[in-house]
Amino acid sequence: MPVYNKLVRDNIPQIIQATGKSFETRILENEEYINELKKKSFEELDEYMTAETNAEAIEELADLMEIIKAFAEAHGSSLAEVEKIRREKAEKRGGFEEKIFLVQVED
Repeated sequence: MPVYNKLVRDNIPQIIQATGKSFETRILENEEYINELKKKSFEELDEYMTAETNAEAIEELADLMEIIKAFAEAHGSSLAEVEKIRREKAEKRGGFEEKIFLVQVED
């Protein structure tokens, strides 16, 4: 039996069960959950980095957004609150639309 030891989406146990396979899961405590979300975020970011088409990239970005939503909720917030803070920061410091690459700053 393969051992995964990783955070999975909520419907994965039902999907596995529907195949007739046996499996083992457990529910994480909040601190461990956040640590596993961090690991999952790197996994999904790596998948985004290796995406070869726009469609694959968008799918991986959707996975990253799902993780950001889970992070926000784990910290007692919401995607709406994260978006509000993002907008405020963009107003003060800008976004990344202009594709500016800082080479150096003279001291």
